[in-house]
Amino acid sequence: MKTDMVIAGVGGQGILSIAAALGSAALDNDLHMKQAETHGMSQRGGDVQSFMRISDKPIYSDLIPKGGADIILSVEPMEALRYLPYLKKGGYVVANSTPFINITDYPEQEELEATIKALPNYVLIDADRIAKEEVGSARAFNFVMLGAASPFIDIPFEYLEEGIRKIFGRKGEEIVEMNIKALHAGRKFSQENK
Repeated sequence: MKTDMVIAGVGGQGILSIAAALGSAALDNDLHMKQAETHGMSQRGGDVQSFMRISDKPIYSDLIPKGGADIILSVEPMEALRYLPYLKKGGYVVANSTPFINITDYPEQEELEATIKALPNYVLIDADRIAKEEVGSARAFNFVMLGAASPFIDIPFEYLEEGIRKIFGRKGEEIVEMNIKALHAGRKFSQENK
């Protein structure tokens, strides 16, 4: 059991919440986990990424070499392309189709989507729409994304639910259930569209 993933996006999109839930899911179930984060200009809409390595065997480095990631989970489409050099052959890109346009020369959305759709293994999901329409909260789109990546993460799905419960338990049952509902909605989409 092993998954090396790059979680990417823009500051304020919940990258660190995804990483925290994954880390809790791993550690609370006696798995090994290493994580490295780069926050960049996260407070100003800059890129944020987290390398997450989970295994049932000891892990000696928190960094993922280029060509070594099983998954790139990106809550923003351009950020998915930024980290493509890290994806291993046969790996999956799971990307949100909703752009966060924070620069003047942001690429055309059709161009971004065409590049992602040209990959052999991808899930392109409108997590923002699913969060609003199916979950009832636009803020839950990051857990829609985690749910969409979950079929490719080599840990039981229940562990992810447990991770969300632990990380968000202090915020109340309503927040926990909203995030778990988002997790399920993303997984359903991914299973039907991979």
